[in-house]
Amino acid sequence: MNKKTIYSLIAILIVFGIYGYEFFLNQEETLEIVETGKEVKNNTNEYFLPVSTTNQIIHHEGYSLSYSELHEQAEWVAYELKKEHLSNSHFERPYFEIDKAVKTGAAHWRNYKNSGYDRGHLCPAGDRRYSQKAHDETFLTSNISPQEHQFNSGIWNKLEQKVRYWASKYDGVFVITGGVLKGDMETIGDDEVYVPNQFYKVLIDNNSGKTKMIAFLMPHKKSDAPLYEFVVSVDAIEALTGIDFFPQLDDALETQLEASSSYKGWSF
Repeated sequence: MNKKTIYSLIAILIVFGIYGYEFFLNQEETLEIVETGKEVKNNTNEYFLPVSTTNQIIHHEGYSLSYSELHEQAEWVAYELKKEHLSNSHFERPYFEIDKAVKTGAAHWRNYKNSGYDRGHLCPAGDRRYSQKAHDETFLTSNISPQEHQFNSGIWNKLEQKVRYWASKYDGVFVITGGVLKGDMETIGDDEVYVPNQFYKVLIDNNSGKTKMIAFLMPHKKSDAPLYEFVVSVDAIEALTGIDFFPQLDDALETQLEASSSYKGWSF
């Protein structure tokens, strides 16, 4: 074997060694991120987290979620929106990134490209303007769901703004939101991200006195109807989704509040 061949083999081994080491480091980093995602963060109100039907709960600094690998999105995203979280700060909009804390692998943002659907936030960036990190976390792909633009920028945005109003008025609310991942749905992209036919939002106010709940169920389409027309009971959303929303509440209180579709006590 001549020197030229030997040098070529050495060069090949070095290249493979470098790539192998980088792959090992990437794997180690991914495992570390996944483990970090399993830890409940200090500002996450674990008491009000729903049950996960997928057994994959991930905790970020500003919100928690239950990821559905089948549907390539969260079945729910939950977070506390405190009055002091509300801010007029305007951070630069970051690029969407794959959520590495999802051990089964979160959907790629490219699934949404040319799909005709917005990358609809479940925990809105507008609810996490109290810090750059909290804001940027909302651009992880585990926190988005395909939404028609007129729905996303219309009635859904109107509801998000109302939630901020209530967070200010009632000194904070706990929010749970997601798409109804049931029934016949179309998919987009190579990862086959499901497009929900309905979206829900459930709120509990445990700060302003007597505990109260309100839930919204919205067809995934443009609407000019008033928000109160979409109010339903929490029981109705549990029946649709199979999710138990407030398992830690006292049973009698949970039964009473979840059965009600009244919006009395919530200022519209």
